[in-house]
Amino acid sequence: MALNSVNTNSGAMIALQNLNSTNSDLQITQQRINTGKKIGSAKDNGAIWATAKNQSATASSINAVKDSLQRGQSTIDVALAAGDTVTDLLGKMKEKALAASDTSLNTASFNALKSDFNSLRDQITKAVSNAKFNGASIIDGKTAKLTYLANSDGSGITVNSKTLSLAGIGLSAGTSFTDAAAAKTMISTIDTALQTATNKLASLGTSSTGLDTHLTFVGKLQDSLDAGV
Repeated sequence: MALNSVNTNSGAMIALQNLNSTNSDLQITQQRINTGKKIGSAKDNGAIWATAKNQSATASSINAVKDSLQRGQSTIDVALAAGDTVTDLLGKMKEKALAASDTSLNTASFNALKSDFNSLRDQITKAVSNAKFNGASIIDGKTAKLTYLANSDGSGITVNSKTLSLAGIGLSAGTSFTDAAAAKTMISTIDTALQTATNKLASLGTSSTGLDTHLTFVGKLQDSLDAGV
């Protein structure tokens, strides 16, 4: 030992330094265990930490994207359910018109069929007006399109509206018949309306599939980002 040393026990000092180093390593290890991350703070590795933070923020923001896409799915699901009701009602309207075209019917029977036809027509309006999710509708004709979040950068995915109101399928609130001949003509009118409605529903079905596919993609993207943090 040097004669001018103020340390009374240099061995003890070295041991203390080793202990401090061990405690520091233990603290780092414990932090990694607790967080599940190799880099727990900027002082561990600034560059990697910054990248991880950005990835973590992106992964977290994707939750908003998923919520938006799920709202879109629900909106279309409600629209499709209402659309099924519309096509069912149109089928029944055709049945009433066909029955009313029978010239052998007495006046009471004809009027009963006409009344049923008009009631079914009005139910279409009710079904479409009630087809809203979270206040939004893509079949009532009041909105041209709805846009939902597609990515964390704020870009969107658009679903075009398909109007299934009476006007949207070529009918009106006054669509009816007054005699057997008019009832016969009405059959083809309803056939056209039914074809229009089914075409629009098919388009909405395609939009729904698109949202489903994109939602699956962003879910996998989020998992990848979380795994890479």
